[in-house]
Parts: sequence; C-alpha cells; structure tokens
Amino acid sequence: MTTRLQPGDPAPDFTLPTDDGRSVTLSDLRGRRVIVYFYPAAMTPGCTKQACDFSDSIDRLQAEGFEVLGISPDQPEKLAKFRERDGLGITLLSDPDKQVLGAYGAFGEKKLYGKVVQGVIRSTFVIDAEGVVEVAQYNVKATGHVAKLRRDLGLDAA
Repeated sequence: MTTRLQPGDPAPDFTLPTDDGRSVTLSDLRGRRVIVYFYPAAMTPGCTKQACDFSDSIDRLQAEGFEVLGISPDQPEKLAKFRERDGLGITLLSDPDKQVLGAYGAFGEKKLYGKVVQGVIRSTFVIDAEGVVEVAQYNVKATGHVAKLRRDLGLDAA
C-alpha cells in the first residue's frame, strides 16, 4: 500500500523538468504557498478539465500567494502540446519515472472501471510557506475540484 501524506508532514522536495525546458525545485518556492496536483495524463478529458480550471483561477490564486504545479508522468514534449492546445497558464512538470508521484502517495493501486490497476491517483496538496503539507487530498474529482479547493482553503464563500 502506498504511504499517504498527512497535514503536518514535511512535503517531499523535488526538482522536475517543465514543458519548456526549465526545471522547478519545490524548496525554491519557500515563502509561498504551493498547490501541487497530480493527474494521470495530459490531453485526456478529466485532466484537461482540471488543468483548465486551475489555469482559469491562476491569477486569483497567485494574488492570494499561491503557486500551482501540475505533475504527471508525461514527457515534457507532450506537456508542451497540452499547454499549447489548451492555452494553459499553470506550470506543468514531468515525472516519467514516477519518483515524485510515489513520494507523495499519488501512484499506486486504484480502481478503474471496476478493476484494480496501478496508476496515478488524482491528488492535490497544499504546501505551506515553510514546506509543510497543509492539505492532502487523494482521489479527487477532476470536475469542480478547483472550486472545492478554494472553498476548503477559505478563499471563496461556501
């Protein structure tokens, strides 16, 4: 069974490549709150909906002190196509060896169409300014997730 992070746990640090050839290191973002979300595959319907929802909210989230990082096992080239196709304004990171996915408990057994399979568990984490997990959500729904997260964080009225 995959170990799941809990609020209060230190967020596992990582450095991953972006879709545009840069790299992002989580610890470099200390002093800011960071939303890290894991999704199964770029350019699939649910993942597109979730990425577009985060992109649509990015200006407001950044104004409230948040950075948003979306992580999938896709290669940077596929992420670049995803960004271009859907006009995404969030940072997309590539984790093809699934090391970061594993460290966050976002890869493991899940049910897909009634069968147990190994795969990416759609998950979202809020990391506080000191690098500690503030919110850990597993098996989130793609549709409506950003609005729910904003409510959970007290950013929007319920």
